[in-house]
Amino acid sequence: MSSDFHFPHQHGHHDEMAEVLPNTERFDAVANVFKQLSDPVRCRIFLLLCHSEECVINVAAFMEMSSPAVAHHLRLLKFAGLVQSRREGKEVFYRAADSELAQALHHMIEKVMHLSCAK
Repeated sequence: MSSDFHFPHQHGHHDEMAEVLPNTERFDAVANVFKQLSDPVRCRIFLLLCHSEECVINVAAFMEMSSPAVAHHLRLLKFAGLVQSRREGKEVFYRAADSELAQALHHMIEKVMHLSCAK
C-alpha cells in the first residue's frame, strides 16, 4: 500500500497500519490453509494425524469413509503443507507436517474445541 495512503475517516487511530499491512495477494497462502481447514472432515483428519501416523486405509476406517474420498482430503491437506507422507513399500503413511504452521493450527483447533491433547 502506498505510504501516502490516509484513511478517509479519522477515528483516533493512526495510518501506520496502512504502511505495514501487506497487499491482498500476499494473503493467498494464509487463505489457502484456512480454506483447507474450513472443511470439518479435513479438520478431523488433520487432528488425527497430529497424534498418529496412519495409512489411507486406517484413516478411512476411522473416518467411516471410502479410501478414495480420504485420499482426496489428504491430497488437499498435503498441498496446503499441513500433512506430509512417506512411502514404505506399497503403503503410504501420513502425519501432520513437522512445521510451526501445523503445530499452531493443531493448538488452535484444540483451543476452539476445548480439547486437551497430550501432544
